[in-house]
Amino acid sequence: MLIFETQLALIEHLKVNSDSKTTLGFVPTMGALHQGHLSLVKKSLANNDLTVVSIFVNPTQFNNPEDLEKYPRNLESDIVKIQTISENIIIYAPTVDDIYEGNTTSKSFDFDGLENQMEGKFRPGHFDGVGTIVKRLFEIVKPTNAYFGEKDFQQLQIIKKLVEKENFQITIIGCPIFREENGLAMSSRNERLSPNERNSAAIIFKTLQEVKQKYSSQSLSEIAIWVNQVFESQTDFKLDYFEIADEATLQTCETKKQGQKHRAFIAVFINNIRLIDTISLN
Repeated sequence: MLIFETQLALIEHLKVNSDSKTTLGFVPTMGALHQGHLSLVKKSLANNDLTVVSIFVNPTQFNNPEDLEKYPRNLESDIVKIQTISENIIIYAPTVDDIYEGNTTSKSFDFDGLENQMEGKFRPGHFDGVGTIVKRLFEIVKPTNAYFGEKDFQQLQIIKKLVEKENFQITIIGCPIFREENGLAMSSRNERLSPNERNSAAIIFKTLQEVKQKYSSQSLSEIAIWVNQVFESQTDFKLDYFEIADEATLQTCETKKQGQKHRAFIAVFINNIRLIDTISLN
């Protein structure tokens, strides 16, 4: 297994070991890897000649300094997990200076309004940070295919828009959410939960499943009221937002429209740990 800490070394290696016919799969991560990440790596291995996994906690996408400070980091453990899949994986684990070259700031992006919904409303500047790091990584790695989980569905849509606007010749592949046995969407932040909190957090996906059931018989406003009531009764949880939105535009929907694909999005705090999830409704 090859591990690169600098972009120059990685670029040189890829230049020597690939040509125009080589397909390169890329899985960008912030480390603290779980089975969801590893499923993306397996998909890339199955569909590409080479696979690069980046492990980098990107400071510019955190609008909360405490969240950045507490974000789990364990590179050695991440490397061991990747090795259990294959030795034929290239790891890129850069420093902040290597990525940002002494200027750790975000660029501004226009994602045609996708960035102003949900996470964008509640985490100012977040998607400028995401756009900055993903664009930079794409420029360094130059992948054929890049793999992202659907848990961060808004991010997935924004990265597709980034590729379109920047004219990158990269195929973005969204992959299903990996869940724990109780239904909780796998997330690196789950590592910060106590066993009791982890069990309690099953209510997030359970609520989304009930939303999907109610979708066929209740109005969107009735469903939203019900979700708010569910979390008002849960003293350990604070609902950050619940929205039903158009899958393509991510704009909040007030009513159902023929032919419109709806998706429910939720963000919840438990003990100051923020968890998100999503489910397709139709």
